[in-house]
Amino acid sequence: MSASGVDSWYHEKESAWLYRRVAAAEADPGKSELFLKLAAAAEQQATKWQLAARRADPGAHAGVRAFVPSLRARIVARLLLRFDPRSLRAVLAAMKLRGLSVYSAPASVAGHPMPTTLAEVGARHRSALGGSLRAGVFGVNDGLVSNASLVLGVAGAGAASGYVLTTGVAGLLAGALSMAAGEYVSVRSQREMYEYQIALEREELAEYPQEEAEELALIYQARGVDLTRAREVSQALLARPEQALDVLAREELGLNPDDLGSPWRAASASFVAFAAGAALPLIPFLAGLAGARALATVAGVTLTALFAVGLGLSLFTGRDALRGALRMVLIGGGAGAVSFLVGRALGVVIG
Repeated sequence: MSASGVDSWYHEKESAWLYRRVAAAEADPGKSELFLKLAAAAEQQATKWQLAARRADPGAHAGVRAFVPSLRARIVARLLLRFDPRSLRAVLAAMKLRGLSVYSAPASVAGHPMPTTLAEVGARHRSALGGSLRAGVFGVNDGLVSNASLVLGVAGAGAASGYVLTTGVAGLLAGALSMAAGEYVSVRSQREMYEYQIALEREELAEYPQEEAEELALIYQARGVDLTRAREVSQALLARPEQALDVLAREELGLNPDDLGSPWRAASASFVAFAAGAALPLIPFLAGLAGARALATVAGVTLTALFAVGLGLSLFTGRDALRGALRMVLIGGGAGAVSFLVGRALGVVIG
């Protein structure tokens, strides 16, 4: 067997081995049955790789060595003994297991119904606007609370206004750059994983489309669609390769191709959001205020902004807006008060 053939055979054997572990760990009988069927399909694919190698070289002993799962696969299997498959979805996706979309919204949830005709396939994509807005609100909140606490702590220690402002600006830059760097690395790593797995899915769709269509039909069946109808939809998809790849990435791998965002854009947005929040506590010092008046103004600006952030977050939590705003004021205000008291105590001890 060629090197690529060995790799493909091994991948299918390992996938089948992991599918059975996932099925054993899955408490839902329907989902467990799906992963057992995917294990059987993977075993069939491994057998096809062996037969193809034997036809190419009758003297070859394809897969002569006994299959031994990799260290990564064994670690994942051990994790499945302690955690349910839903909580390990990202790990299982990295192992390129299919069928993970059964852990997304069920068919009955509005906005994510299962398709029963080809026209419905891929027609409903979630907008990234809500997620971006939510991330922006959290970024502003992080910058606001962290820098307000820093400024109040330094001011509580008795530092002059110039030193407090310098410290606040340094905190703004350090925090915003740290957030931006972390966001860049996170999005870049996620993008590379998605691109790699989607590329593999494209190759498999080109090599054995019928098997891919059958696996997709099994996933749709596990999510409540009649198997006959699911097979009709998945077979019809084969005539549209790009649409088929998009659907396979979503339904088999649990990946959303629309999530392949720009690392630089994500980093920039994170930097701006954090900096915007962190700049608010600096306004009184930039306006030339000093002493108790500056501290009172910082507290007022911060508490007002925290109230507004709490109202904004209620749009995503669905909870009472006033209660959410007051809770944010109490949490953020408490953090600032503790920082101020600790700074005051250190100022007394040191100075």
